[in-house]
Amino acid sequence: MTNEPTNSVRVWLVERTYSDDEQNLIILTYATPDGKQYYRKERALTSFTDVRDTTAAVDAEHDNLGSVDDPEQQEQYAAEAQRMRDRHDPDDTI
Repeated sequence: MTNEPTNSVRVWLVERTYSDDEQNLIILTYATPDGKQYYRKERALTSFTDVRDTTAAVDAEHDNLGSVDDPEQQEQYAAEAQRMRDRHDPDDTI
């Protein structure tokens, strides 16, 4: 087994929203600690018994990260990512 370099970065949960339409989607937004990049994860709720844990952090591939261009949103994401890092271990269920 080799220790190849990974192309992933740890991102922290900064926002959880629910879709406004009929698709029953939960949108999880994770961001880098500096707030400059984000990773978006969508989950469809198929039933009330459909339980999947949401963790404080995930490791996302660099290619799956988007850029946060708005300086205010960068600041907001950075502050929330820091808050999550201070209060939770990456695998904590949120």
